[in-house]
Amino acid sequence: MTRTAYNDCIAIIVGAAMASLTVRNIGEDVKKRLRIRAARHGRSMEEEIRHILASTDSAVPAAHSRAEQDDSRQGQPGAPITGDHAPNAVSRAVGQGTSLAVSHILLVIGGGIAAYKSLDLIRRLKERGAALRVVVSKAAQEFVTPLSIGALAGERAFTDLFDTASEFDVGHIRLARDCDLVIVAPATADLMAKMAHGLADDLASAVLLATDKPILIAPAMNPAMWAHPATVRNLAHLVADGVAVIGPNAGEMAEAGESGFGRMAEPLEIADAAQLLLIHRNKDLPLAGKRVLVTSGPTHEPIDPVRYIANRSSGKQGHAIARAAADAGADVTLVSGPVTLPDPPGVKTIKIESARDMLSEVEQALPVDIAVFAAAVADWRVAEAGAQKIKKDAKGAPRLSLLENPDILATIAHRKTKRPRLVIGFAAETERVIEHAKAKLARKGCDWILANDVSAQSGVMGGDRNIIHVVTAKGVESWPSQTKDDAARMLVERIAAALGTDAL
Repeated sequence: MTRTAYNDCIAIIVGAAMASLTVRNIGEDVKKRLRIRAARHGRSMEEEIRHILASTDSAVPAAHSRAEQDDSRQGQPGAPITGDHAPNAVSRAVGQGTSLAVSHILLVIGGGIAAYKSLDLIRRLKERGAALRVVVSKAAQEFVTPLSIGALAGERAFTDLFDTASEFDVGHIRLARDCDLVIVAPATADLMAKMAHGLADDLASAVLLATDKPILIAPAMNPAMWAHPATVRNLAHLVADGVAVIGPNAGEMAEAGESGFGRMAEPLEIADAAQLLLIHRNKDLPLAGKRVLVTSGPTHEPIDPVRYIANRSSGKQGHAIARAAADAGADVTLVSGPVTLPDPPGVKTIKIESARDMLSEVEQALPVDIAVFAAAVADWRVAEAGAQKIKKDAKGAPRLSLLENPDILATIAHRKTKRPRLVIGFAAETERVIEHAKAKLARKGCDWILANDVSAQSGVMGGDRNIIHVVTAKGVESWPSQTKDDAARMLVERIAAALGTDAL
């Protein structure tokens, strides 16, 4: 748009308030450019003018420069969706690891009761700074309205394949290409079938067939529909085509008395999965191409079918490390004992109960580049666990014969073959923390020990914060008190820096 055209836009604003805009006295050339620009952004001409004026701080030249830049990209992939997409206050607050800033996402809402969750999903994606466009299928409009979607997304929802306001410039192709990621939530059985068989009889299916961008689907349907052979075949076809899947989860259905797998993944889970997909497209990430193994949580060593021996561990730090490594581009395997935490998105999670099971899964996961042993493995197990519940009787407490569990950290650190390049252990101590950690480093044969004080007054065990001391052969590096997520990110940065120096 030229300076003259921009000034023409200024001239066509009449009325006492910005809320009432009328287009008049505008040349056909300028009107055509403005119409194309408005259609590209999914707005009316009046809304586009309002947006141009709102996007300038005070100087016309700055707005003019942005407008010219937008027009020069007309018809090119990756053109701006809604103008300036700097991270908002929320995405800045949550940190680099949870930002979708400058990412353009197309959300396709399928027709199912779970469509109501799409409203929260829009909010979650925008919290992280994502620029968003939304396609609402005809069936979805029975559950959510384009008006509510548009109000949350910040621009009108797209509903019709034959919308004359956008299809004069092949709007469905533009929607399909002008994004970094397509999310389908909920992905109904019908929509999945259309995707698998290449049907394109409405806007949603046409966009999905036309896109060359990554696709993430969040299936949602009745458990019987999810388990039907046709849906199983369609899902396998989509996965083979490279479509990413999040969920479904198990739980109660909308229909009375129905439960099982079929509930759409929660909006936060979908937002996390979307973020991870976009992160892994970045080949410059510090751990891109690296394989990382993490252990987390406690182990449970059975005494009988209802009792066990265990260490106190929430798994929060181990899960945070797995999540941070995945965010840094690594291929992560997490071997976790019994915890109540959700599986980190994009991480291969293997769930175990006992120390022997954990060792077996760890050895099967080799070879890896980095191994972080954050699990609180029980040191002992009962030699003969009772096949039935042990009953109390007049004889008093039963005598339990204990055996020492395998030392997973030492076993992997002392391997002659398939030893990870960097082996990191944890030392959870209640006194003389660094002294005990140094002894453990020498005894276990690992490269680093992350020592922390887990005494009751520290609040570390089960809490959300940690104070870590990194003990290596070169000395001790003490980190400040921080959240376990921040500690995990700091560890990943330290690992990446060490691998980069070839000093290991």
